[in-house]
Amino acid sequence: MERTLSIIKPDGVSRGLIGEVIRRFEAAGIRIVAMKMLHLSKKEAEGFYAVHRTKPFFGSLTDFMSSGPIVVMVLEGEDVIQRNRELMGATNFKEAKPGTIRADFATDIEKNVVHGSDAPETAKSEIAYFFSALDIT
Repeated sequence: MERTLSIIKPDGVSRGLIGEVIRRFEAAGIRIVAMKMLHLSKKEAEGFYAVHRTKPFFGSLTDFMSSGPIVVMVLEGEDVIQRNRELMGATNFKEAKPGTIRADFATDIEKNVVHGSDAPETAKSEIAYFFSALDIT
């Protein structure tokens, strides 16, 4: 059984898309084993996205991710990393397949509603950034 991190970003929360995103996970047979809402500080957003520190979008990304509440979740299931990435769609919503979360709801490349881990190693470190073992059922 594989686990991954999913985040409903500030645009998804402010637009009332939490329930719709969760509905899509559950409809796909993905189990949510931990979830919480929080509001990242700029420093916390910078820590989470540290891998992108040298990229030109780092400042705007961390500003955005600290601009309002987010919902972080640990998802569990067979091949859940790949399945979640398929549900989300391409990072650039203009390239996302119709019916994916990003194709349906994103408004730009940063305000693309959701984040998901891209590999098992990334998932492990991203989950640990937000959750302790006691938080996960």
